[in-house]
Amino acid sequence: MRVNYHDLTQSIASLTYGETDAVALMATVACEVHHSDDRFDWTGFYRVTAPELLKIGPYQGGHGCLVIPFSRGVCGAAARTGAVQLVADVNAFEGHIACASSTQSEIVLPVWNDEGTLLGVLDIDSNQPAAFTQEDADALVAILKATFAHAR
Repeated sequence: MRVNYHDLTQSIASLTYGETDAVALMATVACEVHHSDDRFDWTGFYRVTAPELLKIGPYQGGHGCLVIPFSRGVCGAAARTGAVQLVADVNAFEGHIACASSTQSEIVLPVWNDEGTLLGVLDIDSNQPAAFTQEDADALVAILKATFAHAR
């Protein structure tokens, strides 16, 4: 099953309409995104909980790493740079944190509210190599921007 981003966008918008609690939004988005595509093996959020520090938030899939500093891994790179990380081969990413040995590729997207506050990152892992495309990145960025605009 391959994600239909139009339908996913509509579903998330409907489910989250009027909600501003960041954790509630993260839980809903993680669930909806995770179950939308067979490529998505682990889908979840790491929340900014202190300066330069991410802690695990709502997710779907096996266990994740509990704490990730901005200075480490793909999630840290996304938080540190504010840029989407599209990683075709996690073994080629210097400093990759292997929370699950089955992960072969990954996409991590920063999550901002409309005040410019970094709330965290959305991390999606796949057990397939080169599973993610720029189309995935663009569609997910749009979903996150719309969903978390008023999040607190």
